[in-house]
Amino acid sequence: MNEPAAPIRLLDHISLDGPVPILDADGAVEVLRRASRIAIVGASPDPFRASHTVMDYLLAQGYECVPVNPHITSVLGCAAFPTLEAAQAATGGTPFDIVDVFRRPELTPDIARSAVALGSGTLWLQLRVVDWDTARIAHEGGLDVVMDRCTAIDHRRLRASS
Repeated sequence: MNEPAAPIRLLDHISLDGPVPILDADGAVEVLRRASRIAIVGASPDPFRASHTVMDYLLAQGYECVPVNPHITSVLGCAAFPTLEAAQAATGGTPFDIVDVFRRPELTPDIARSAVALGSGTLWLQLRVVDWDTARIAHEGGLDVVMDRCTAIDHRRLRASS
């Protein structure tokens, strides 16, 4: 009797071999397990944008999410801030465990520099956001780096393993 085929788990098979270490699926889940405070860079009030649905999901899971976007004032009832620096200062000064980035790759190096300067724990570049210069900046600044992965998808993996 034939066994049913196992589902393909695309994110588990992506290879991001590059000049700096990038956390794999297990490492990403561990970051989420330890985290409580997440900056959502590029957060949007538009419910059809990925940053909105991911932030909504993370809030529902109990994370403190702080939207960062200079063009808006709030997302999902949370005050938004124009920069990471302003977000951290206005929310008690505690570094972010994760800086979750929903921006085009060419805009991410300065975000990495800010995350490093603020003492953040992990720079997380969302799906299809791949930039090795950004990863290098974060890694050399002492941050863990997750790239081309989704916090909400990986959190579901965390829930499934608990």
